[in-house]
Amino acid sequence: MGKYKLCIGILGGAVIGGLTALCDRETRTYTKYKMRSGKHQAGYYLKHPSEAVRNAQRACNQFNESFNSGASNAINALEQVEETLNKISKKNEPKKLESSM
Repeated sequence: MGKYKLCIGILGGAVIGGLTALCDRETRTYTKYKMRSGKHQAGYYLKHPSEAVRNAQRACNQFNESFNSGASNAINALEQVEETLNKISKKNEPKKLESSM
């Protein structure tokens, strides 16, 4: 029940906020422009579905490449931190004195 009320509250707040924002003429003009643009783009993709699929594949590939690159950079950074920590810990270790027997 609490989850339902939260979702209704968020949805209601978004609707009220959107309607309040549309009181401004510039915002209404921008919204009309974006809605028309979206309508034309949706119509184009309905007529050319193969291009929509190709663009979606291209976007997924670009995301995968950038994700892999970022993960690779993060791994390299962690390895460098680990190496640095190992060097620091080796310097701070007390040297063992060898006693002769």
